[in-house]
Amino acid sequence: MTDMTTTARHKFLDGKVQLYMRAKSPHWQCSCSIAGKQMRTSTKEESLARAKDVARDWYLGLMGKYRAGEIKEGTPFKKAAQHFLSEYTIITEGERNAKYVEGHGIRLRVHLLPFFGDKMVEEITPGLVQEYRVHRMTSRKDKEGNPMRPSRSTLHSEIITLRHVLKTAQRHGWLPYLPDISAPYKASGKIAHRAWFSPEEYKQLYKATGERAKNPKKERWRSACEDLHDYVLFMVNSGLRPDEAKRIEVRDVEIVTENKQRILLITVRGKRGVGYCKTMPGAVMPFQRMQKRHSLGTKDLIFPKIQRELFNTILDELGMKQDREGNPRTAYSLRHTYISFRLMEGADIYQVAKNCRTSVEMIEKFYASHIKDMIDAAAINTRKKR
Repeated sequence: MTDMTTTARHKFLDGKVQLYMRAKSPHWQCSCSIAGKQMRTSTKEESLARAKDVARDWYLGLMGKYRAGEIKEGTPFKKAAQHFLSEYTIITEGERNAKYVEGHGIRLRVHLLPFFGDKMVEEITPGLVQEYRVHRMTSRKDKEGNPMRPSRSTLHSEIITLRHVLKTAQRHGWLPYLPDISAPYKASGKIAHRAWFSPEEYKQLYKATGERAKNPKKERWRSACEDLHDYVLFMVNSGLRPDEAKRIEVRDVEIVTENKQRILLITVRGKRGVGYCKTMPGAVMPFQRMQKRHSLGTKDLIFPKIQRELFNTILDELGMKQDREGNPRTAYSLRHTYISFRLMEGADIYQVAKNCRTSVEMIEKFYASHIKDMIDAAAINTRKKR
């Protein structure tokens, strides 16, 4: 009998059937591929000769079922992925941002297809998806040989794309049921408050950017410094996402008067399609200065480039690159500052969410929970009469 501590393999019928023995099992197992599907079973035989007879009968029986139409052709993951991309691009046109749709294609091409491309959709089990997670966390190495793990959100986005492909296969009848591909061993994610600038910190920031705009370290940097100053003021008074601000053209902005104040009414094109934003009065002057400084036409972008390097340099000089929890501050922190300021001023949370094109749940989860002014001390410090 073959040594059970090793895996012995034999092929016959021109390599169409394989016999192998698993560790700690005395019986031969057999496998074959029919209609693009991998079939396996146990021969329940310890003798190699008798196992071959059983495997031959089993294989011929499967071929008979295949010719009778009882076993259908399998569907490659590549085919399901192509169907998903073509359907998703057409159906979501105008409803989803083009960059968001493009992200699905990039994740498929770079990560998912190299791993799942040769598999049939029926072969994608929860175990195989878990192998993919392990592969992504261990396959890339830095110069010292340490694994370069993708961020939690990056891996989550890849699993979302995979789920879309499997749902497409299920809708077309290529997959009998959708496997559970949720992450095992997952603990409750820690709620990390979004990095923002407190009123005192924001005052320091805009004074520093204003001073740099008046007195740049080199004259040829003057325009970039002035643009950064206006960008900071514009973002904290509008609450736009950096990618939304980057797409705004002059024709998307209208100066209107509401409650005796001049504000901007902006048509926003972002990750959730087209939306609208009404700014604070403080966004009007930065917009007008940008328009005048660069002689912008109606189809020109207002902020085609974010001065990230200069922004980070000023933050480093002020010692404000990270908040007290160690979260890095970026251009996105200007949006978080806008939301926090509006809540601190007592704005209606639903209206803030609508103006920022997000949900009340997201604001309550990531913003309202770390603003002390939202807590009503009178409602908390109550006592029953004795």
